[in-house]
Amino acid sequence: MIHLDANFLIEALLPGSAAETRVVEWLHRGESLGISTLAWGEFLCGPISNAAESLARQLLPHAERSDAESAASLFNLTGRRSKSFADCCIAATAMRVGVPLATSNRKDFLPLTTHGLVLSDEEGNPKIEG
Repeated sequence: MIHLDANFLIEALLPGSAAETRVVEWLHRGESLGISTLAWGEFLCGPISNAAESLARQLLPHAERSDAESAASLFNLTGRRSKSFADCCIAATAMRVGVPLATSNRKDFLPLTTHGLVLSDEEGNPKIEG
């Protein structure tokens, strides 16, 4: 198995690119492709076309996607804020498991509360922002 980084995947989807050639060669020799949750999420932060996303899903049928997709959605919903994707990944996981997030950087996470993130207070109790 060969894992792809988001930037390599983006390049591999460009017809005629060196990355596309390498992916085709790997697939012809029987390699399977994988991608980490973080790299998949970075890819989905785009901008990407629906066709590119569909092709990537075909290339990577076994990718672990749920948290990555939620994180990319949060990133896009909150204005594609520079350097916020890691925070979106953290928030997506807390939201999936249904627990409040404790952080010392509340201001970084506040934009995510309008999309379902619950931040804890200093004692660890859920604190609804608003």
